[in-house]
Amino acid sequence: MAAPFDVAVIGAGVVGAAVARALSAFDLRTVLIEAGPDVGTGTSKANTAILHTGFDAAPGSMEARLVARGYALMSAYAAEVGIPVEQTGACLVAWNEDEVVQLPVIEEKAAANGCRGLRRLSGDELYAMEPHLGPGARAGLLIPGEGIVCPFTAPLAMATEAVVNGVELRLDSRVTSMESDGSIHVLGCGPDPIAARYVVNAAGLQADTIEGLFGRHRFRVRPRRGELIVYDKMARRLLSHVLLPVPTKTTKGVLVAPTVFGNVLLGPTATDVDDKEDRSTTREGLEYVLAKGGRVLPALVNEEVTATYAGLRAATESSDYQIHFDPVLRYLCLGGIRSTGLSASLGIAEHAVELLAGPLPMTLKRDRKKVRMPPVGEGMVRAYEDASLIARDPEYGRIVCHCERVTAGEIRDALRSPVPARGLEGLRRRTRCLQGRCQGFYCLGGLVSLVARETGRPAAAFLEALA
Repeated sequence: MAAPFDVAVIGAGVVGAAVARALSAFDLRTVLIEAGPDVGTGTSKANTAILHTGFDAAPGSMEARLVARGYALMSAYAAEVGIPVEQTGACLVAWNEDEVVQLPVIEEKAAANGCRGLRRLSGDELYAMEPHLGPGARAGLLIPGEGIVCPFTAPLAMATEAVVNGVELRLDSRVTSMESDGSIHVLGCGPDPIAARYVVNAAGLQADTIEGLFGRHRFRVRPRRGELIVYDKMARRLLSHVLLPVPTKTTKGVLVAPTVFGNVLLGPTATDVDDKEDRSTTREGLEYVLAKGGRVLPALVNEEVTATYAGLRAATESSDYQIHFDPVLRYLCLGGIRSTGLSASLGIAEHAVELLAGPLPMTLKRDRKKVRMPPVGEGMVRAYEDASLIARDPEYGRIVCHCERVTAGEIRDALRSPVPARGLEGLRRRTRCLQGRCQGFYCLGGLVSLVARETGRPAAAFLEALA
């Protein structure tokens, strides 16, 4: 067996990737282990893509603190590496008197969480800001700091930065066993076990399974399925802000939000399920979100649907994050990270490093490589629009996916990157190809032929690799 790593991070979702990136700043041997075939293929790829301020988190909770810190860190990091972010602001809409009386309570909670700038809105002010709102809105709150972010680019950027700075990435490596002599943990994950002095559990839906391998049973993950509908870009004219419902004790409810790709998102549901792999959409779930969306934006239901999908959140018995460090066991658990994980990820990673830095000596590296992600957001200058880029390399002017205006140069770059796409779904997350109106009906053949030429792999093999 190879020499042990200093730290093994289990799970390459947005939290695990953020931790690996943070650890890559130090002279440590770190490995990032992922059960799936790519970075960010679990909960991280299927969420509402909101950059949360944490205004509605429970004051004093771990979640409130780390979301607030993560929001600040993500805002700066996104600008540095090119993660698409738009600070659209959010309007929280009250539709009846019971919801109206909750508005000052939410304002107080936001103030306790350090979220400033909220403003009470009258019904008239709401309709002036969002004229397509359905009838009957009574009042609202403007939360100017809320925004939207690309859920795909964020974990990819973090994992890429980790890899170029020396972190080893192991894909298709599900951890199924653990043996320890008290100082070294040996993780069984296929034919090549991994030895490490410290282990960070960022396994998302499987965090309780990994807990069990370490003899800990502090929580149980029961997946909470959220079904969502993606509307065509023609619907984008219907709103300017993220439109939020007044939350209840059990759910934040169904929202309507623009996306950084120019679409409109409606959802999610919140249904507890037992199967950690059940990402199916249901007739009942989609009808539910359609009914909610029809009240918020009646014109939305007449717009064309581009796609539907479902994500699973790592819900536990607790409403707060399940972060526990056992220094004697040399084990850090980052569990129960639910829908706010994308916003909190960099804050969680910072906290993880602070916990590990006590028993684990950490020396900052002298040189650290930076990364810059390709511009995939509608608010950015895309490759097909960049005349100087096209002049240097005409492949950036040759569009392959016409719905999303993805070029041959971008496909090539995604296949050659430090964390390359290994299948069509990986290309989709890196470039936007196949996620437009036609869902690949028009461009799939040409795309697969291009990939086959670039990789030397048969087209059929790449079609089967859905990473």
